[in-house]
Amino acid sequence: MNILIITAHPDPTSLTHSLSSVATDQLKRDGHKVRVSDLYAINWKSAVDHDDFPALPASERLKVGPASKQAYSTGSLTEDVVQEQEKLLWADAVIIAFPLWWFSMPAILKGWVERTLSYGFGYGRGEHTDTHWGDRYGEGLMAGKRAMLCVMIGGWEPHYGPRGVNGPVDDILFPMNHGVLYYPGFTVLPSFLVYRSDRLDEAGYNIAAERIRDRMKNLFTAEPIPYRMQNGGDYLIPSMQLRPELNPGITGFAAHLKPTDEETS
Repeated sequence: MNILIITAHPDPTSLTHSLSSVATDQLKRDGHKVRVSDLYAINWKSAVDHDDFPALPASERLKVGPASKQAYSTGSLTEDVVQEQEKLLWADAVIIAFPLWWFSMPAILKGWVERTLSYGFGYGRGEHTDTHWGDRYGEGLMAGKRAMLCVMIGGWEPHYGPRGVNGPVDDILFPMNHGVLYYPGFTVLPSFLVYRSDRLDEAGYNIAAERIRDRMKNLFTAEPIPYRMQNGGDYLIPSMQLRPELNPGITGFAAHLKPTDEETS
């Protein structure tokens, strides 16, 4: 199988890069093909701006969505974006490795998301009908591919627990897992997390390395996060509200997970 690993850390000796190397080694040992996009090493351009759309006249107002759609449909996206999109199409699974900075991904990685998942590629696919509201949340160009976040977290695990001061880690990662990955169709695996990442001693590192080896061995067999498909009948169209009989009394991010005992529609 083909695996793309995307890394976002400025220090090549960081834990992010080290564990990514461990993952790469294990995947290759298991017979997979691996490609790596090291965003800092390739000096990835983070900001979306007029330069991203060479065919757009300099005097014309930049409306990013329509400009992105036009550039993708006419094949006029910049070469760096095209190369990353080709890697995503090549991959059967995508692993995104990064440190958690200010409760989110580093800016360079956010820029990769914004520029690579362009209109028509990562979103804006499919038609809206009375029963099908475009190809997203479980459908889309990335459908059939697996994806997983590999996140280095500086704080203690209890700080990110159900009553932790930083908020539950699943809530913090929801916009990335559900929004960035599930939205364009990826099957999303539970995230690989390392807490107190700046304070790991050798024993702690060895444990983390063994854990990520195990995750790589099970990359194509592990159970995904049970998100609900947008067009699978769980949501009212066009309001996109979860049907009242599903997860009654539950609101927020947790409402969009299927309980283990709920029948699959």
